[in-house]
Amino acid sequence: MKKLLGCVVAVAMALTALPAAAQLELPAASPSAKVVQSVGLTEISVDYSSPAVKGRKVWGALVPFDQVWRTGANAATKITFSRDVTFGGKPVPAGTYSIVSVPTQKEWTVVLNKELGLFGGGKSYDAKDDVVRVTATPTEIPHRERLTFLFSNTTDDQTSLDFEWEKLRVSVPITVDTKTHAQANIQSAVNGSWRSLANAARYVADTSKDYPTALKYADNSLAIQSHWYNNWIKADILARSGKIADARKFAQIAWDLGQKDPNFFFKDQVAKALQDWKGKK
Repeated sequence: MKKLLGCVVAVAMALTALPAAAQLELPAASPSAKVVQSVGLTEISVDYSSPAVKGRKVWGALVPFDQVWRTGANAATKITFSRDVTFGGKPVPAGTYSIVSVPTQKEWTVVLNKELGLFGGGKSYDAKDDVVRVTATPTEIPHRERLTFLFSNTTDDQTSLDFEWEKLRVSVPITVDTKTHAQANIQSAVNGSWRSLANAARYVADTSKDYPTALKYADNSLAIQSHWYNNWIKADILARSGKIADARKFAQIAWDLGQKDPNFFFKDQVAKALQDWKGKK
């Protein structure tokens, strides 16, 4: 007995003396996992821990019916939307949420909750923090040993978030307004491109004095969108080129458009030019 006790003590001391880099690594009981899906211009990601069945009865036993479940292991599963979506037909703002659920034998309630520290973070579930609650009907599938989240039936406008474990799948449809997102990006690019070309015209005129090239940039900018700024840039370049009458025409357009813009920051310069160039050719 003394000899056995001595061996135990020796092993314990040896383990204690191991450097940090040599600490024992073993597989996690519920390893972490992540799945990411782009739906049109929206990225959706799910971070979770994946428990195994291990021969146990899952539904109604390991995971009780009619009780809030973290929908995974360790901390609650997290879902992140890069843009606004509809989750199970209900609007959800862009952001990160905890997924919790209430399983029953015939129907599930799937919840997105704004508290990110649930369960593993020491926070208790509180329904007042729910963002949406949707219902889903579980379906039977072939055996899946570990809980797995996946996306299915993905198009530019929609996908289905599925989670599967043991012999059960729960699916929640997610839709996004890709057309509106794309149109906003197009408009942003157009707005940015006309301004970039106008700035290029101004830069070339100021630095290299290459007025023909500067005018080409200004004309390309105006072809995209007529704004007081690019009209004024063209007027200024024309005046530097000695074409005062033409310059005054574009300065007048700049003046008229600028009256509707609270950020008409060249107002004084345009007003002075209109006065100075009056009657000149």
